[in-house]
Amino acid sequence: MTSLKQSSDAQAFQHLSLDHLPVEHLNPLLERQLVSGERSMLARIILRAGCIVPMHSHDNEQITYVLEGALKFHIQDREVVVRAGEVLVIPSQMPHSAEALEDTVDLDIFSPPRQDWLQGTDSYLRIGVFT
Repeated sequence: MTSLKQSSDAQAFQHLSLDHLPVEHLNPLLERQLVSGERSMLARIILRAGCIVPMHSHDNEQITYVLEGALKFHIQDREVVVRAGEVLVIPSQMPHSAEALEDTVDLDIFSPPRQDWLQGTDSYLRIGVFT
């Protein structure tokens, strides 16, 4: 993992490997890794089959790209299944929940960064097993 500065008056840039980022164990069915810049965040999310992310909303725009597996989202009174290779864009303040239909790995991009995730105040993800 390398973090370098371009110059004293420029923003710092980061060159990272997801393989070397710490894995945060949120509950027995959910893990994540985070990379954050000033105005956006990338999260690698690992959900085991049966994991439920409860209904929530946030100020951040979210783009979810499923790499492996499948997630069933409840959003705007609809169920939307997002499978490997598919993307879901969730606007700011839109309530949503998700269920891992099988073991799933996804990349979530947030703008701006999720401060609750950076500060560890995301208790809705840290309360036991969601089933």
